[in-house]
Amino acid sequence: MLDQVSPSGGEVAEFIEWQSEIAVFAAIDRLAPPPVDAVLFVGSSSIRLWHTLAADFPDVPTINRGFGGSEIADSVYFAEQLVAPYRPRAIVMYAGGNDLADGKSPEQVRDAFRAFVAQARRWAGEVPFAYLSIKPNLSRRRQLPLIRRANALIRTCADERGVDFLDIHSPMLGADGEADPRWFDDDGLHLNAEGYALWTGVVRDWMAKRRLM
Repeated sequence: MLDQVSPSGGEVAEFIEWQSEIAVFAAIDRLAPPPVDAVLFVGSSSIRLWHTLAADFPDVPTINRGFGGSEIADSVYFAEQLVAPYRPRAIVMYAGGNDLADGKSPEQVRDAFRAFVAQARRWAGEVPFAYLSIKPNLSRRRQLPLIRRANALIRTCADERGVDFLDIHSPMLGADGEADPRWFDDDGLHLNAEGYALWTGVVRDWMAKRRLM
């Protein structure tokens, strides 16, 4: 039976909608065992839609466990299923934008991030861990001040928790200080191929620094 309160502090009912997607991950693992000693990518739709992940990092085994529309608290709740089976050599996370869109405060996003780090450390130990900063985007322009505040809070928290904060926010801004359309798909929210190429470069530099390649 599910507990009434999740590790992230929310009611269990908040997370029921994701159970089928988490179950799919387990089914995929049974059909095709995931690579060992891999870098685990977790988070929301910007991770889930990173279809070129394996090709972008051909010299590093990767596992994609992003689930679209999710908030950080969802990854906290399902951390055991998302992290423990893979014993990853490193973790990369992108999430937080949906939290703000759902009305969470930057402080709540920071607290959820802290909770996920604790859960990830529980199941993976002190492996290298990188957090990709919340990106600006065209469809949520009004949230830019909140995004900046959340990124600042998460950066401080990441430093305290031994997590590497990777700034993909700044290079995705145009000369006007707003999100640059060149990085985005037609919906103004998700990345196009150029956007993923930008992220790949940032993550590859981090992997090289952490001697994961």
